Amino acid sequence: MSGADGAVTVPLRDRVVAAQRDQDARTVMRLRLGVGVIGVLLPLALPLGNWIAARLDGRSGADAWPGSMSGAYYTSTRDIFVGALCALGIFLIVYRFSRLNDVMGTVAGCCAVGVALFPTAAPGSDATESPVAVLHFVFAVALLAGMAVFCLLMYWAPGIEERSYVRRPYLVAGVLILMFMALAGVCAATGVGDDWLITPLYLCEWLSVWSFGFAWTGAALSLAADIGRLSRTRAVVGAVLGWLRSPGDVPGRGEPPTSEATS
Repeated sequence: MSGADGAVTVPLRDRVVAAQRDQDARTVMRLRLGVGVIGVLLPLALPLGNWIAARLDGRSGADAWPGSMSGAYYTSTRDIFVGALCALGIFLIVYRFSRLNDVMGTVAGCCAVGVALFPTAAPGSDATESPVAVLHFVFAVALLAGMAVFCLLMYWAPGIEERSYVRRPYLVAGVLILMFMALAGVCAATGVGDDWLITPLYLCEWLSVWSFGFAWTGAALSLAADIGRLSRTRAVVGAVLGWLRSPGDVPGRGEPPTSEATS
């Protein structure tokens, strides 16, 4: 359609549809980024939060590292652990891509909520004597396995075959999660590292969650580039970094010196 001045006029219906598609793409991008941020920050937030709480109470904080991420349930960061897992679970349940990914995402999301709602056994107690702790163990193993399978399915998901920069992080993440699960099982069976500050179980869980989080973060950034949002993100980050550097700026660094500085 053309207006009175010869300009092409896009019908209202087409404009609404285009706006809706852009909104959907931005929603998916932020959903992926939310999953990635939780995966990247959670393993570090638990010991850091415990250390801060210990220092505020006048303690040394030497016990800030729990024996496992699930062990954070009995520390000062219990709410962070439960809240992050519930948020991750809801994100995975509502995420939609292909049919197989929908099913696996729903399974992994329900397991994440199960890990949060059914706590592991308290330190020093026998996990096999508590049905709740046994359920927690089942949900935790299923969650990690579900995360690995989800990533591997994303590698073969329709629509991204030609986008290796999106597929490869998912493939790497899926393989790494399975490797870390096997390593954690071997360490648990042999008792290696039980007296370490950071136990092999926590380390393997940490690296597994990081693999999952970084894969989702990469997928979010690739989608941001596809829909023209990445440049805005870079501009915001650049502005923030420039503001942070401004108090320490001196003539001759980062910008040409003024005439007063050279006179």
